[in-house]
Amino acid sequence: MGLLTFCLNVTLDGCVDHQEGIADNETHAFFTRLMEETGAMLWGRITYEMMESYWPAIARGDVEAPTAIREWAIKLETKAKHVVSSTRKDFPWTNSHHLSGDLRTGVQKLKDTIPAGVLLGSGKLATELDRLDLIDDYRFLLQPRIVGHGPTLYHAGLPCTRRLELVSATPFRNGTVALHYRRAR
Repeated sequence: MGLLTFCLNVTLDGCVDHQEGIADNETHAFFTRLMEETGAMLWGRITYEMMESYWPAIARGDVEAPTAIREWAIKLETKAKHVVSSTRKDFPWTNSHHLSGDLRTGVQKLKDTIPAGVLLGSGKLATELDRLDLIDDYRFLLQPRIVGHGPTLYHAGLPCTRRLELVSATPFRNGTVALHYRRAR
């Protein structure tokens, strides 16, 4: 069985707005490596649409981009992308799949059938999956910023505290710290 790993940029004050993270070669290399280690991506519709609107053009070479960013885009193009949505059924981006039906059953099936694991990159969806006790690992890039706005991590709340065990903490040159936690069981 593969692990479900929640990975996201987060500022010191808990903001998970994708525009507030430092997007340099080092952070993109980190996300590329993490994506390579897992078997599939899992997103909510909003995250999927944000990614779909930008990354395919980078992968095709329609938009100029630094090497690390282009490498991410090319690898993301071929990676299996599973999308949770109750409002959209058609996902034309290469290797995209709609995850429909019962959320717990669908995500558990992904974990059971993808030995390399699944990388979750949607904050709102993570809250729902954490409520269902499905998240195994947490990988956060803690950004050296206080932004004073949201959206924030787990703003909708959880039914109880999640105890985590630190696996590693790796500082980057830009001041970001890559944190890896595993769910304490």
